[in-house]
Amino acid sequence: MTGVCGCCGALRPRYKRLVDNIFPEDPEDGLVKANMEKLTFYALSAPEKLDRIGAYLSERLSRDVARHRYGYVCIAMEALDQLLMACHCQSINLFVESFLKMVRKLLEADKPNLQILGTNSFVKFANIEEDTASYHRSYDFFVSRFSEMCHSSYEDPDIRTKIRMAGINGLQGVVRKTVNDDLQSNIWDPQHMDKIVPSLLFNLQSGEGTESRSPSPLQASEKEKESPAELTERCFRELLGRAAYGNIKNAVTPVLMHLDNHSLWEGKTFAVRCFKIIMYSIQSQHSHLVIQQLLGHLDANSKNSATVRAGIVEVLLEAAAIASSGSVGPTVLEVFNTLLRQLRLSVDYELTGSYDASGNIGIKIIKTHEERQLQEAVIRTIGSFANTLPTYQRSEVMLFIMGKIPVPGVHPALTNAGSGGCEGIRMIQIMLLKSLVQVTTGFQTTNMLTALPNSFLEPLLSFSLMEDPEVRLLVLTILLSVIDRHDNTPKFSSISIISDISVLKLKVDKCSRQDNLFMKKHAQQLYRHIYLACKEQSSGPQHFETLYTLLALISMELANEEVVVDLIRLALALQELAQTNEESLSVYNRCAVHALSAAYLNLICQLTTVPTFCQHIHEVIEMRQKEVPFLLPEDVFIENPKLPASLEKLEGDVLFQQSKITEVLGGSGYNTDRLATPYIPQFTGNTHLSTCTRTCAQLLLRSQRRSHLKL
Repeated sequence: MTGVCGCCGALRPRYKRLVDNIFPEDPEDGLVKANMEKLTFYALSAPEKLDRIGAYLSERLSRDVARHRYGYVCIAMEALDQLLMACHCQSINLFVESFLKMVRKLLEADKPNLQILGTNSFVKFANIEEDTASYHRSYDFFVSRFSEMCHSSYEDPDIRTKIRMAGINGLQGVVRKTVNDDLQSNIWDPQHMDKIVPSLLFNLQSGEGTESRSPSPLQASEKEKESPAELTERCFRELLGRAAYGNIKNAVTPVLMHLDNHSLWEGKTFAVRCFKIIMYSIQSQHSHLVIQQLLGHLDANSKNSATVRAGIVEVLLEAAAIASSGSVGPTVLEVFNTLLRQLRLSVDYELTGSYDASGNIGIKIIKTHEERQLQEAVIRTIGSFANTLPTYQRSEVMLFIMGKIPVPGVHPALTNAGSGGCEGIRMIQIMLLKSLVQVTTGFQTTNMLTALPNSFLEPLLSFSLMEDPEVRLLVLTILLSVIDRHDNTPKFSSISIISDISVLKLKVDKCSRQDNLFMKKHAQQLYRHIYLACKEQSSGPQHFETLYTLLALISMELANEEVVVDLIRLALALQELAQTNEESLSVYNRCAVHALSAAYLNLICQLTTVPTFCQHIHEVIEMRQKEVPFLLPEDVFIENPKLPASLEKLEGDVLFQQSKITEVLGGSGYNTDRLATPYIPQFTGNTHLSTCTRTCAQLLLRSQRRSHLKL
């Protein structure tokens, strides 16, 4: 039966006889279980013989492979598996060497079934916890071979799938066997990661249609679990979940290189899926390391196409959304500095039409719409990162971005008066202000002095005096976000005369001591810029609606008795501005200022709850509705405003009377001397700053007009 003569069989060593006896005459009968039990008992009783048993089994398996006796090969591997599971003695290492030699022999075979058989045995071995350490064992071959199997291109699709899945299982086994063994070669070394990670990503791409939406694919069906893509995802998650602090870089770098080499940033979908898996799988305290690598990769691709950079930025956006609070890491400002630098580079590329700073047009063609999409993606990502930060760090980021906004006359490098220079400055200003809008959205603070320090408020307000209407609107939006602490802004989305403001369900808190100090220090600045903003010829409906919301929020968030008096004086001054028309405003702007003043006085009179004050305001509004409806918001802030051809000086009951308001509020204890004094804007030292910004804006507008004339 075994090919050995009966007279010589008794002379053979016992371990060989026991090994021979487990093989039946017909391999289809399978392993002889009774004899296998005897062999196992012998190995446990004489562990010093285990290495010889392994060597002999290895010899038989090699001979059977060479002779294509694959039934006996399967029996030999089954016997090896059982011996491995049963024996945990000090001699196991020498037996394992024989075992791995046989697995290697199977993996090197041309037959897919032998490769799969060898892989399955290796996976069983990988799940065994050994009692003794091994100083000389190497798994380099297995990493390389399993990686090759992951890329199998076998003709039969079913067999190809089985080979790839075996390769994935094999890599998972190598990781499990080596990741926690300090005596093994480090599986996290680039030489191994550069094979393992791309092999996993190659198979993950085949299941690109099933996006990873949750930390683990537990809801997948049994059929899907058996697909290479799902198996790969589980393996990839396990690999990343085992990564310690120092190994994150080596695990993520091959992902970045794979996405680069296969141009997968542009599609975004697969890149986003990969990094969702990464962010959900790694330990949360390591999230900032992944984000830093992505930022570094973004810098490295600064001169790549806008679609590639936009893809990296979109991945950053998703990563920031998944990352837990504070996980941006210790270098918070560096994160925003990188994003702002990319924003500025994109503006430069858009204006020059080249990635070359010298202006030489290279092979790559700059597409303006792609750069614009990139810029919007960067701005959204800045907001996403800001949302992960605590309030004090968000305030630092606001100051940091404000310091990056170019101001002509203050930044020497930006003083060129050419139209290109001014257009570049304007675009950068708008992009950075949009970034500030994102950072301040949802911003909550209890202390307005720290939220709006002078170093932030003064330059911000200076931009509200620029001739560019988009810049002014962005500044007003930023102010609303910071001042609104009770989400009242949506309730003032449009200007209208509200007869009963209780329907708005406004949230009004008593002004705190810190808020009183803030208004004592900065109130006149705010009033002045609101007043001057109403004098701008280029202001449209959105500007007046935002100014109305700003006045309303100041009244509810920061108002004490003195502030209320000053706001009423400001509203009356706006009425006088539209009435005298010293600024030569258009009919629309004059009517809009009148309507703004009326809408605000209607609101503030109901907030003060002084009946006689409310009566006067309502009488004037009723008179306007009858005689001059074009001075009320309902006729002005509509798609087709109902305006007169010209606006003569108004008199009588259609105007709010300062003397009457002073009288009725004085009876309720308000400061009559201050109420009776007309409001006049007070100018301070930042006039030069706003003059410089206005000068550049005027130069830009003139150059644009000239270009239109040439056309």
